[in-house]
Amino acid sequence: MTSTRTIHRRDFLRTAGAATAAGAFFTSTSGIARGQSSPNDRPVFATIGLRNQGWLITSKSFKYADFAALADVDSNVLGANVEKTAEAQGKKPDAYGDYRKVLERDDIDAVMIATPDHWHTKVAVEAMLSGKDVYCEKPLTLTIDEGKLIEKVVKDTGRVFQVGTMQRTECEQRFLQAVAMLRLGRIGTVKRVTCGIGAFQASPVIPIAPVPEGIDWDMWLGPAPKVDYRALPEMREGYGGGVPLYSNCHYSFRNWHEYSGGKLTDWGAHHVDIACWALGADDTGPTKIAPLEFSLPVEYKDGYPTVDDQYNIATSYKIKADMPNGVELIITSEGDNGILFEGTKGRFFVNRGKIVGKPIEDWANDPLPEGAVEDVYGGPVCENHSDNFVQAMRSRAQPISDVWSHNRMLEICHLSNIAMRLNRELKWDPEKREIIGDAQANSFLSRESRKGYEIEM
Repeated sequence: MTSTRTIHRRDFLRTAGAATAAGAFFTSTSGIARGQSSPNDRPVFATIGLRNQGWLITSKSFKYADFAALADVDSNVLGANVEKTAEAQGKKPDAYGDYRKVLERDDIDAVMIATPDHWHTKVAVEAMLSGKDVYCEKPLTLTIDEGKLIEKVVKDTGRVFQVGTMQRTECEQRFLQAVAMLRLGRIGTVKRVTCGIGAFQASPVIPIAPVPEGIDWDMWLGPAPKVDYRALPEMREGYGGGVPLYSNCHYSFRNWHEYSGGKLTDWGAHHVDIACWALGADDTGPTKIAPLEFSLPVEYKDGYPTVDDQYNIATSYKIKADMPNGVELIITSEGDNGILFEGTKGRFFVNRGKIVGKPIEDWANDPLPEGAVEDVYGGPVCENHSDNFVQAMRSRAQPISDVWSHNRMLEICHLSNIAMRLNRELKWDPEKREIIGDAQANSFLSRESRKGYEIEM
């Protein structure tokens, strides 16, 4: 049997693209998801983590799958999404406060995970071990070693695993066009790629506050350290009513290293992904990460914040990664959100709303060859990322956003955060996937889970 690692994204796309064009999928038992009696049956899904992105990926998937269950530690968010799902699909899903109830069910083929980042690995690994395919929101992991664990479990179980880096499929194919431009040599030899990912704001001191009614705070924290809930009284609207503008939960979890990696692993997980894909560097990595400029909102000592009552993610930054073939990758909080590709024959800029520059204007006289975008994607481009995931479930090959390429580019984002926290450049061995000659920095490649919330292997 071919290993999951061997069936890489490129191989999947050749296979699934041909199957789509032929209007057929594999018909062997190994090509049918759990609970499906034939390849033409609709798969049965569940979503774990429902605020914001959880509802978005669920609603995008109604066309392709039936949702039997939803899970969230906030009963208000859970209840609101159960009602919306029932209205959308005509059948009410079961509701759980504990995601493990979802994994115990044999009638669920796949789970979609949109929890805060610090929960991703535990839920994803346990879902695969329970026999389910996985769609997990980006960033896939909180640490580099978590990514290695997920890769191992994907390979050992043979489960299909899609990461939610949806720019590979959606956004009117602008990013696919960008990758095609580089592969066709339209800007000559690439010299620099700049990923603009935006800045974060600092916070005032955030006091301890009562846990909002309906939230299981201990479960929300999960593998992260046990701390008090914090929030300011300022509110903004969200699912289930108003939520705090400043907190260590809700919309603000990305502002804390305990739960996320800030903009570096939020927008960075999108734009650095496209940059590495276009450069052909999605199975390797940098040799050095240098924090050229950055600002942290609180004082740090030995890589850890000295206070626990304010946001602690970097608010501004300019980071340089030395990539293969002498390419300079810049990640910055300055300028437009998007990616600037610069080469010996020109440059162009792409984001979700536009792709612009002289090489793009030249399309009027020299358009991209027919099929160039499909060649990048490996076949006909899917309607959306959920469509790609379901096609992969049927073919039993890995989808367009596979765990290996995702982890490789996410390592750049994680290393950038480590470099800022320690205020020094890091030398990286992309073969061994470890920091060279820096034991302290290597200690940040993993984190210990809180007792009682270890990954159940």
